[in-house]
Amino acid sequence: MNNKLKWVKEWFRKAENDLTAARMIIQNEHPPTDTICFHCQQCAEKYLKGYLTFQNIQIERTHDLVKLNNSCRKIDDSFGELAEVCEILTGYAVEVRYPGDFYDYPLEDARQSVKFAETIRDFVLQKTKCLG
Repeated sequence: MNNKLKWVKEWFRKAENDLTAARMIIQNEHPPTDTICFHCQQCAEKYLKGYLTFQNIQIERTHDLVKLNNSCRKIDDSFGELAEVCEILTGYAVEVRYPGDFYDYPLEDARQSVKFAETIRDFVLQKTKCLG
C-alpha cells in the first residue's frame, strides 16, 4: 500500500473512533452532549482531511469544516451538499473544549450531530470507494 493510502486510511480510522465514541456516549442516561457534539465535529474533520489527502491536497491546520469543505469543493463541487452540516458541526470544534461558558446542548442537538457526522462519513467514503 502506498504511503498516501496509508494516511487516508489512518484519517478514516481515527474518524471512526470519534464516531464510535459519540455513539457510545449518547447511550448514557444523562450523556454529556457537548462531548458528543465535539466528537462528531472531529469525525467530520478527519473524514474531510482524509479526502483531501486522497486527492493529494496539502491539509490546512484548521478545525473549520467550512474551510475544509470548500477545499473539497474545489476538487468536486458536489461537496456543496455538505455545506450546511459542515457549518453546524464547525461550532462544536473549539468552543466546547475549554472551560468558561458551559455548553449544555439539548440531546436532540447531539443526536443530530451524530447523523451529520454519519452523512459526511458516508459521502466521503462514497467518493473514495476505490480504497476498498
